[in-house]
Amino acid sequence: MAEPLIVIPARYASSRFPGKPLAEVAGKSLLSRVWARCVQALPPERVVVATDDERIATHCTAQGMAYVMTPSDCPTGTDRVHHVARQMDASVYINVQGDEPLIEPGDIRTVIEAAQRYPGEVVNAYCAIEAEADFRNPNVPKVVVAPDGRLLYMSRAAVPTDKQLGFRAAWKQVCIYALPAAPLAAFFEAGSKTTVEAIEDIEILRFLELGHTVRMVAVSSASIAVDVPEDVARVEEALGADAAS
Repeated sequence: MAEPLIVIPARYASSRFPGKPLAEVAGKSLLSRVWARCVQALPPERVVVATDDERIATHCTAQGMAYVMTPSDCPTGTDRVHHVARQMDASVYINVQGDEPLIEPGDIRTVIEAAQRYPGEVVNAYCAIEAEADFRNPNVPKVVVAPDGRLLYMSRAAVPTDKQLGFRAAWKQVCIYALPAAPLAAFFEAGSKTTVEAIEDIEILRFLELGHTVRMVAVSSASIAVDVPEDVARVEEALGADAAS
């Protein structure tokens, strides 16, 4: 019987941070730090990097990380995961973004367990926003969730908000997705970004626009995504605090 597979999409040509997967974070590459967290959630043979760049492939080989080469024209990481799914069988594909070096292994396991409870549904992680700066930050996707855990909408805008556009309570996406084979194939077969997905530049919205249920599961708030070069310092500060504690 097939087991879950973690796929870490890693592209070199990031518009906001070129070469991001190979950026040094406290003496190690960003990608290797993500890998080290993932192999605490699943055995190393069930973790693979999906890339289109030989520099990243060479780094993977040097670090002992398995990888699959994918086309360079993949519009999203989830499209890249689909190309891995064509080559490697799994009960569900766990997309862990390659820019989350502080991702908690326990949070990855939480998403895997939720995928087993809701077979056939896309699962995504989220957590509470604690700082208003994150609420206002367009690099932080905000989620609006129904009481039963279904995703209603996700936006770079500051939502939900009141008539004064105030920050009362809000939640943000944590970039761990559980992708069953059928929704993953439908996502890819759409052929391009869907309308709202393209506007927001949030790939999970493609599943909503295609009529799929996205199940949100709460996880810890420990992760810090590296979206721009300035985020590296935030991660290194957090790593230093962990080491000192």
